[in-house]
Amino acid sequence: MLGGHPRALSTLFFTEMWERFTFYGLRALLVLFLVDAVESGGYGFDDKTATAIYGLYTAAVFMAALPGGWIADRLIGAQRAVMVGGALMTLGSLMLTIPGPKQLFFGGLVVIILGVGLLKPNVSTLVADLYPEGGGRRDAGFTIFYMGINLGAFIGPLIAGWLAQRYGWRIGFLAAAVGLPFGLLQFWLSRRLFNGAGAQPNRNDGGAGLAADWQRLRIALAAFAAVAALLFSGAVHLDPARLAQGAAYVLVGMAAMYFLYLFFGAGLDPVERRRMVVVLVMFLGVASFWSGYEQAGSSLNLFAKRYVDRMVGGFEIPAGWFQSVQPAFVILLAPVFSALWVQLARRQMDPAAPLKFAFGLLLMGLGFLFMVAAANIVAGGASAPAYLLILTYLLTVFGELCVSPVGLSTVTKLAPARLVGQMMGVWFLGSSLGKLMAGLIAGGFDANNLAAMPDRFMGIVLYACGIGVFLLLISRPLARLMGNVR
Repeated sequence: MLGGHPRALSTLFFTEMWERFTFYGLRALLVLFLVDAVESGGYGFDDKTATAIYGLYTAAVFMAALPGGWIADRLIGAQRAVMVGGALMTLGSLMLTIPGPKQLFFGGLVVIILGVGLLKPNVSTLVADLYPEGGGRRDAGFTIFYMGINLGAFIGPLIAGWLAQRYGWRIGFLAAAVGLPFGLLQFWLSRRLFNGAGAQPNRNDGGAGLAADWQRLRIALAAFAAVAALLFSGAVHLDPARLAQGAAYVLVGMAAMYFLYLFFGAGLDPVERRRMVVVLVMFLGVASFWSGYEQAGSSLNLFAKRYVDRMVGGFEIPAGWFQSVQPAFVILLAPVFSALWVQLARRQMDPAAPLKFAFGLLLMGLGFLFMVAAANIVAGGASAPAYLLILTYLLTVFGELCVSPVGLSTVTKLAPARLVGQMMGVWFLGSSLGKLMAGLIAGGFDANNLAAMPDRFMGIVLYACGIGVFLLLISRPLARLMGNVR
């Protein structure tokens, strides 16, 4: 045990750290690369197209978590899913470094999406397996795990952003690819620490439907490959902005169908159904939260590049470095929040998850008031001071620590054991919807109409705070539906 936590937590901490190093190193560069001029090595897309692509990519990463959870639950187990997902992420990242047609670059993004879909939900499931008793200790374990996420997210943009500015975009993408193989090696060598958790599928039919499930997977992969071939061959042309709008409807439809299945076709007992009502509300809450928070990689990333005074002495801070501010705050503050939840739980004062979600949305919304101030400065013709952007990130991190690790932990507690992997997929599906909405919101910022920018940021304030107040009002009834889960 390490500080009262299982030794396996350190393995999962570093596995996820390197995965996030890869993902966030790329995230810091993607929109900036897409809008950069062709002669400077970018693709020269307009803001609306670039942010739509960014939204589609980040949404698809989390949308893939639902089938990724299903594959682990039904076919290969969480441990193998983590290994295969990490290998795919490494391959996709390396594809981004190869100069060539755009199809190769976007193909690399697709491979990364598939890899994250397998790795992300299942490494979280393994964390949950370390704490079968649940409670505040599991929340604390997830918060420590969340520090690993943010350590990788902090380091990745610093290294990839600096190398991209100094040596070019492809070198920056290469830097993002190098860490994950080390995380996978440690995971493989330390797998005995899991005591068999996640080594096998979590089936309740004794394997009777295994062959049929493999056939379903093969059909799905064939259909996916056919669609990808049509897109990458140029036989079908799509407008990323319109595709993002259509994808939002698809995600809402997927979520609606899955929750209908849970309530009416999954064989849940009355207690489990009541808990699924809470999961549904948390799904809507996390989607709303990420639609604002994920402005960091899109509209706020472009804002930092174009409108923030980034000069320190004679050194110009790479815009991508601001993507490390949020993870740095999480690293500093996560132990504080972890200790807070444990101490409140000991005093029987730990707020229920819905109440924490309400606080998170309110804090995130209030954080964007600083961007309203920054946008007013820019609309007046001056460069915005960096501290306003940093203060926005600080309050969004306060919100993040009330939502993300708490949500990860709570969903695993509320889910029936046979559906934990799929429930993690549902959680990430909510994140996917929020990130897609974030790309659409970011596309509404017009670089040629700076006077409208303050109102756009104020819209995020009102939207997030309004939902936060609503959750505050219904948090007590939702806590009763949770029963003895805390």
